[in-house]
Amino acid sequence: MSEEKNIDSPAAAVSLPGRSLWHDAWRRIVRDRGAVICLVIILLYAAVAIGGYAYEKAAGAGWFELKTFEQMKDIERRNKPPLSDGGGFFGTDWAGRSVLTKTILGAKVSMTVGLMANIIAVPLGMLLGAVAGFFSGRFFKGGFIDDLIVWLYSTLASIPGIILLIAMKYAFQGKEFLGMDLGGIHGIIIALGVTSWIGTCRLVRAETLKLRELDYVLAARAIGRGRLAILLRHIMPNVMHLGIINFSLGFVGAVQAEVILSYLGLGVTVGTPSWGSMIDSARQDLSAGVWWELTAAVAAMFLLVLALNIFGDRLRDALDPRLKNVS
Repeated sequence: MSEEKNIDSPAAAVSLPGRSLWHDAWRRIVRDRGAVICLVIILLYAAVAIGGYAYEKAAGAGWFELKTFEQMKDIERRNKPPLSDGGGFFGTDWAGRSVLTKTILGAKVSMTVGLMANIIAVPLGMLLGAVAGFFSGRFFKGGFIDDLIVWLYSTLASIPGIILLIAMKYAFQGKEFLGMDLGGIHGIIIALGVTSWIGTCRLVRAETLKLRELDYVLAARAIGRGRLAILLRHIMPNVMHLGIINFSLGFVGAVQAEVILSYLGLGVTVGTPSWGSMIDSARQDLSAGVWWELTAAVAAMFLLVLALNIFGDRLRDALDPRLKNVS
């Protein structure tokens, strides 16, 4: 009978399969009850947003005799409190429309803005940060590309973000771009996308300055690999986790910015339900004791932002290479 293999031996330890950073991150996330709960909440919001979008499309096309948001007005049911006769679960607003329906349709606006704005901002920040960090100093003669990008994000960072957003939204009023009305939700997405990349750019630039000095990058340069090939094959994959983390955290900022702009009347077009416009219209009714519309909008935003913040923190910990394979 052959001798039983000692699993504690060095040879056996070497043969055990390792886990990649992504596999280890997923393992840490699914073992974290808080992260799983937050992920489920985020996915529920996404499903509600998709459902709201489908409802608006179906109502606009006249399918199943569904009412559009404007057609839901019923003055006889105006300002009905929650759980009252004709008030529904969340009550009704000044026009007799269901606050629950407004909250669901408002989720579509916030989730769309958060997703699309970060689809613009995060890749832009990652690309500029990686280019700035790689082509600076002795790796690129003169380093003028790094100087230009640093000057650009330093200039934008010196302007308060909300002031810059308001200025851009005023500039977008009445303008169109590729058939998109920049005075509405498209303008919010573009404004957020071109102003929210600064934090990602700074982080990726700092990480790239460290990565370009590591042995595998120096070895690639020594064997004659081109700068662009090194940037795409060796630098960008190793800063991808920063982009994912900043995407989740930037989602929070985009949702909050949309609510603030809509509250100030610079957000979505008039007649489009959003949490910001709900807060703006409800504040005038607080003196009359109508609190449920404001409460519904704030509670919906609070739950989403809380889930995104917690999940973003847990995701950042899970993708930290220093914690890889640590239980």
